[in-house]
Amino acid sequence: MFCGSSSGDDPTYTAAAVATAEALVARGIRVVYGGAHVGLMGTVADTALAAGGEVVGVIPRSMVDREVAHRALTELHVVGSMHDRKALMADLSDGFLALPGGMGTLEELTEVLSWSQLGLHRKPIGLVDVGGYYDNWLAFLDGARDAGFLHPRHRDLLLAGDDVDAVLDAMARWTG
Repeated sequence: MFCGSSSGDDPTYTAAAVATAEALVARGIRVVYGGAHVGLMGTVADTALAAGGEVVGVIPRSMVDREVAHRALTELHVVGSMHDRKALMADLSDGFLALPGGMGTLEELTEVLSWSQLGLHRKPIGLVDVGGYYDNWLAFLDGARDAGFLHPRHRDLLLAGDDVDAVLDAMARWTG
């Protein structure tokens, strides 16, 4: 799960984080995320835990030292670096889902898309586009495809929509 360490300025982002966590738990899907107690990340973790879900955090030591680690998770893995964090999150995850976030969220999402394009994993990648937050980025990807820089099958690796249940359904049907 990739999402912001901030909650953003629009309460619909927090509402989407709550709905996403509840949908994951209802489907019996364990949440693997960045391990923080702040922002949308904290909302997802707290909501999933309150609903009886399993939540696994992966966080670099430097962020633990800055006191942003969530201390009430099912599991918390403390790693040496952001690179280690992303690698372990990828290993622990059966798929990837993103909500709104900033540079880190976009970087993590782009990286798992690149890894999929290169054949380094065969896991579904979903994006919940809350209130059109990712419209410009999705248009960029479409433009890259249309300009010949992104093969259509690689553009299709990202399963995007504005409804979390529809995105999760698409991820469940995904065959890679």
